Amino acid sequence: MKFYSTNSQDVKVSLKEAVLKGLAADKGLYMPEYIPELEKDFFDNIQDKTLPEIGFEVLKPFFCPDIPEDKFKALVEDALNFDIPAVKVTDDIYSLELFHGPTLAFKDIGARFMARILSHFVADQKKDINILVATSGDTGSAVANGFYKVPGINVFVLYPKGLVSEVQEKQFTTLGENITSIEVDGTFDDCQRIVKEAFLDKELNEKLILTSANSINLARLLPQSIYYYYGYAQLRKAGIKDDVVYCVPSGNFGNITAGLVAQTMGLPVKRFMAATNINDIVPEYLKSGLYSPKPSKATIANAMDVGDPSNFVRILDLYDSKHELVKKKIEGCSFTDDEIREGVKRVDEKENYILDPHGATGYMALEKGLQKGEKGIFLETAHPAKFPEVVEPVIGRKVVVPERLKAFMDGTPKSVASNASLEDLKAHLLK
Repeated sequence: MKFYSTNSQDVKVSLKEAVLKGLAADKGLYMPEYIPELEKDFFDNIQDKTLPEIGFEVLKPFFCPDIPEDKFKALVEDALNFDIPAVKVTDDIYSLELFHGPTLAFKDIGARFMARILSHFVADQKKDINILVATSGDTGSAVANGFYKVPGINVFVLYPKGLVSEVQEKQFTTLGENITSIEVDGTFDDCQRIVKEAFLDKELNEKLILTSANSINLARLLPQSIYYYYGYAQLRKAGIKDDVVYCVPSGNFGNITAGLVAQTMGLPVKRFMAATNINDIVPEYLKSGLYSPKPSKATIANAMDVGDPSNFVRILDLYDSKHELVKKKIEGCSFTDDEIREGVKRVDEKENYILDPHGATGYMALEKGLQKGEKGIFLETAHPAKFPEVVEPVIGRKVVVPERLKAFMDGTPKSVASNASLEDLKAHLLK
């Protein structure tokens, strides 16, 4: 399969080139030249399949034969070595817990896949691969840990000063080795802008091999579609087949893009809901038809503090940039910090289930928007223990911290300071 740029369908490249470059030369994002439809019997028996079995069948059309099937199957099994349970919260709402991986966040899935895919492709490279990643929290920790000590790969994590939780920050700043953490005096949007500028810089590209591990990279985005199938499989096992609604806490909109790709491949999801914090650029677009990026605002759901979602161009590409089509596929809603706190408190007291600030937006959107007969499943994108400064004052007690998270907290942070400019980043990369 070839992959084209969202800015020009005439620009087509191989899987290897799309993965290694991350961003097309014309600044577009890569998309598959077609989205295959899965066979009906795949869905008829999906409840009997394991997570790796689902992952292999779903991703095989995109990654094979560029990666031989036997190698790809082993890669999938290695990447998906933890569970993703769908937990019943109320009679009509389920939580798809995506926080059982190494860094307790949904981005472990895509990051672990990408690390293994890149390792396959860099085997014949004479120069190191340099990965640039902008993070508002969980991306940095997932990518840094996914690529930690991988030979031939250097990772540079850019994060906004003072806008990432202490737990999230320690998960990538304490590693060292081939991981360099760069604390940017700016917002997440600044970090993301600088990374994009670096990919287009002539001097950097002459001297270094650069790629991205943000969800602009297909090798991270496409694997995220797997858990939509697996969540549906678990609902099927519970006797729920129809009228399934997915709600996705959304920041850069890569997560929901992966879900929409799954739906296009045949996954029987009735509809999608995108829940945001007050950075509500896409919900406003869905209402008005006008896409108006704005400077991001800091919130307690910091991973969704995005004022110009990169992956939204892929959603537009899926539906020919037609507002009416996009509006039919996605419903949008947004929540303030006070509403998020109230949701965390109420669900803890009423349902004995602790939400993280991002998952809380997904739960509340379903609570508000589910119609009669529908069953909702929201993505619980990170463990609540990663946000103790938000969650614990709300629920009035300590959140139990998993052992693998405690290990990060004991580490010593190591980072370098940078202003929000490409020149500063170049100095670090070329050092």
